[in-house]
Amino acid sequence: MKIAIVGLGLMGGSLALSLKKLDFVNSIYGVDLNPKHQKEALELQLVEKIIPFEETKRCDVIFLAIPVNGIIASLQNLQDVPPNTTIIDLGSTKELIVSSIPQSIRKNVVAAHPMTGTENFGPTAAIEGLYENKVVVLCDLEESGEHQQEVARKIFKALKMKKYFMPSKEHDRHAAFISHMPHAISYSIANTVMKQEDKHNILALAAGGFRSMSRLAKSSPYMWEDIFKQNRSNLLEAIELFEKELSLMKDDIQQERWKELHTKMQDANKLYDIFE
Repeated sequence: MKIAIVGLGLMGGSLALSLKKLDFVNSIYGVDLNPKHQKEALELQLVEKIIPFEETKRCDVIFLAIPVNGIIASLQNLQDVPPNTTIIDLGSTKELIVSSIPQSIRKNVVAAHPMTGTENFGPTAAIEGLYENKVVVLCDLEESGEHQQEVARKIFKALKMKKYFMPSKEHDRHAAFISHMPHAISYSIANTVMKQEDKHNILALAAGGFRSMSRLAKSSPYMWEDIFKQNRSNLLEAIELFEKELSLMKDDIQQERWKELHTKMQDANKLYDIFE
């Protein structure tokens, strides 16, 4: 396989490191509009060559590891790919991407969302093994061609990912609760502390709990502004439900209803019974 990766940041760069280990991958080429990212990707040997976007059409597989708006624009420019080309997008929201796929290449495209990442970004953030043992959600897979389905399954299996299948609309609602809302909360927590006059003294006390909760606030504002826009209605629903839960806990504290507060905490503990 000849593979092109459009977007050489954390997701694209980490993908390149893992794909290099696969015996059925011959060549990995990179596309990135940022000259600094191009230079870093070559220095880190993430890809063997930087190519113009147009040349990706000569590859067997094209990964789109860029923000959602960029994915949508790229799909419009890939309408003349050969029938057997597989295009795999890694966007964090899926419904808008799926609905924007030109009908002429609908079978070429596999809509995927690897549920992995860190708060860091750019080629230097690339981590080998980032995808291993993580979940990848494949959306509306029945609309992709049989060949493209086989290629995507083969690659994600070789990356040792756990595959889940669901409609794109369902994915976006679930992602709002498990990924997008936590980012919004983390940004808010960070800004709450940053607006205090004695923020440096407050942060001197920061231990594991605060660092864990505020870690996501280090994530790229450009990428997450895009995600919040694309999944706005689901994100607002998730935030409103979170505000309701927080308000209930606030009321218990104000009214000194310690037994009710304790019960809410016990109920929250059950989340990890599901995880474990």
